[in-house]
Amino acid sequence: MLKRRILLVFVSLALIAGLYFLPKAVVENDSQLQEAAPATGAEATPSPHATTPVSVRKNINRLRARYLSNASEQKNAIFADSLVNLYSQAGQYDSSAWFAERATTFLHTEESLLKAGNAYYEAYTFAVDRDKQNALAEKARSFYAQVLEKNPHNLAIKTKMAMTYLSSGAPMQVIAILREVLAEDPANEDALYNMGMLSIQSGQFPKAVDWLEKLVKVNAKHLQGQLMLGVAYMNTGQKDKARQQFEQVKKMDQDPAVQAAVDSYLKDLN
Repeated sequence: MLKRRILLVFVSLALIAGLYFLPKAVVENDSQLQEAAPATGAEATPSPHATTPVSVRKNINRLRARYLSNASEQKNAIFADSLVNLYSQAGQYDSSAWFAERATTFLHTEESLLKAGNAYYEAYTFAVDRDKQNALAEKARSFYAQVLEKNPHNLAIKTKMAMTYLSSGAPMQVIAILREVLAEDPANEDALYNMGMLSIQSGQFPKAVDWLEKLVKVNAKHLQGQLMLGVAYMNTGQKDKARQQFEQVKKMDQDPAVQAAVDSYLKDLN
């Protein structure tokens, strides 16, 4: 159970996303987009954690109808760009990514490429099927590569691109890219956190302690880092330190999901 909880937060950089690592996506490829009724996907497969607000669903239906009305390429790009945000709000990340990619075909801007990469990355972090993870990761990576061609020092994107290689079973490639990021910015929080998580996932808990201690020195308010440092302490036999970490996290965030996760770890210490 402990390893499963670790894996649930492994890819995502958001703690709550990790705690709720469940499918929220509705796939809509070209044929599905043309054939499905506007509201079918979301209503048939509602998010397990929240229902789509009525206003969001109405806007999705309205803009989808306009997108499907064979408007000009420019107008469709605008409709598609708007649908990216709406589908993300609805928890339908595959659909959000699909429209983000469509928007890039007209916009051709660094911002649109970044938005598409982030949309596919978000869908990737919520995917549970391995083949689907691989496909979404490859899409995210292709857009991130285009962004990095224009701005090779965008370390946030370089870090995300590194994490997409996890789905292809290439941990050494992930580590190599993260080390490149840390060589350029030793205090990069995302890279430090992911190195810590990689160490935990591979059972190298003393290394995880080193990486995560560096992270919380850089940013003591990094909730995920503080939580996983407690996990690393627990797995190196440092129970007192682990308990202190978990109690600290409980004080940092009163969200019920965070409290429940921490309580489960504290129970493991008893």
